[in-house]
Amino acid sequence: MRKLVYYVATTLDGYIAGPDGGDPSGAEYFPITPDVVRFIVENYPETLPGPARAAMGLDGPGLAFDTVLEGRASYEVGLAAGLTDAYPHLRHLVFSSTLESIDPAVETVRSGALERVRELKAEQGKDIWLVGGGKLAHSLLPEIDRLILKQNRSIIGSGIPLFDGPFQPVMFEPMDETLLESGVRVVTYDRTGR
Repeated sequence: MRKLVYYVATTLDGYIAGPDGGDPSGAEYFPITPDVVRFIVENYPETLPGPARAAMGLDGPGLAFDTVLEGRASYEVGLAAGLTDAYPHLRHLVFSSTLESIDPAVETVRSGALERVRELKAEQGKDIWLVGGGKLAHSLLPEIDRLILKQNRSIIGSGIPLFDGPFQPVMFEPMDETLLESGVRVVTYDRTGR
């Protein structure tokens, strides 16, 4: 069965974006350094947006993922950059009860998020990448099998949390850790008991 993998950059204090919720990529607390780019290209090139892949000469199927899931706020980061489908090389689903359908290649899921994810996991294919945001991640927590956290060496104090929802303890166990030259630590956790 396919895994739902929450692969995301985070600060030491557990935020995936600043208080404004905009794209944090390249911000002082989420620097895009050559070693981070190299890690992504070598391990998860499909997680780069289409224009970045084109600029780097990357094409072909993903190494780990063939499907991407995101919430409305994460999707709107791409819209602000003029991209109605930031990941045209992946099956793309956006979870929002308010967003109007914008790109026919992007499936809008208005309700039944857990049920839709269970259907996706039952299909054949590579793993499913959950890009964010925190509210969607919390709502899908019962189905998240793996966390891959690009933990930056920053503390920002407030912002969009990794999981944004009510108290709900779930245990994960560490499986792998890679320390990059810039100090970014990529840590993989698998859900306990799966």
